[in-house]
Amino acid sequence: MSAIKREDWTAFASLSAAGYREAMHNDADTSASPRPLSRRDLLAVSAGSAAALLGAASVTHADEENATAKPRSGSAVDKGRIKQTVCQWCYKNVPLEELAAASAEMGLVGMDLIAPSDFPTLTAHGLVCSMTPSHGITKGLNDPANWDACLEAMNEAIEATAAAGFKNVICFSGNRGPVDDRQGLKNCAEALRKITPTAEKAGVVLQMELLNSKVNHKGYMCDTSPWGVELVKEVASDNFRLLYDIYHMQIMEGDVIRTIERDHEYFGHYHTAGNPGRHELDDSQELNYPPIIRAIIDTGFDGFLGQEFIPKRDPLTSLREAVELCDV
Repeated sequence: MSAIKREDWTAFASLSAAGYREAMHNDADTSASPRPLSRRDLLAVSAGSAAALLGAASVTHADEENATAKPRSGSAVDKGRIKQTVCQWCYKNVPLEELAAASAEMGLVGMDLIAPSDFPTLTAHGLVCSMTPSHGITKGLNDPANWDACLEAMNEAIEATAAAGFKNVICFSGNRGPVDDRQGLKNCAEALRKITPTAEKAGVVLQMELLNSKVNHKGYMCDTSPWGVELVKEVASDNFRLLYDIYHMQIMEGDVIRTIERDHEYFGHYHTAGNPGRHELDDSQELNYPPIIRAIIDTGFDGFLGQEFIPKRDPLTSLREAVELCDV
């Protein structure tokens, strides 16, 4: 398995982040699937082309007329019992520099899904990259035909994450195809056992995201916590865990607090969003976040909680409100 040349990394990582943003942008209660990036896309694209793709993935907010409100300044974190971060892809109408400055001011500690080429912007504001992107969502580790591309991307992400002193790299099962869920789990476990020694040596934790297959990611295999927990047990490495997305698992199985209390040892990262719609954590949606966050804290969790909702109102005001709500 040949490594991606270092000079290609910036374009590759930017495209990985752009692909994730495109897929997650479809999470606003749609089932569209993005076109997966080919190897030729990854290796041939110029830095300028990558920047254009990043711009093309920007989120269009539903309530543009409300985007002029000036957010309050100062920290939104008082208790600080959980380390909160923000997923940049939800805030593409906000320049990274502005979002980083606002996040630091609010008391956030980092950002999820930031390409290594943008790590310096985070560190300049005292933030960490709390989750580094790697390969795409639909073509993942459940199919051996994808292993070379996925493992190469994960290796490169591990290297960049460790070099920066950060911790987490995201990965995905991929969509269901010719293999059933049982064989897909075995395939994922075999692929992960090939790369967890690298993660262990680097001090990096690989996190497979739990996503819903009902609304946003039709056919995605790692779509329930029991399947994911069994995979973690099968891999048997402290450097592989699940990214428990509260929004996605509310859609698939509900019973969020009981699941967190029972299976917390297998969860290494959490994401938020309101359901239905994947918008603000307000009284227009069904999840009651303060007791959910208290349940996470009560397990002794010391990782990150990423705010990953798509704002309908002024984005930084909505982010501040969510941070305050989860600061329990």
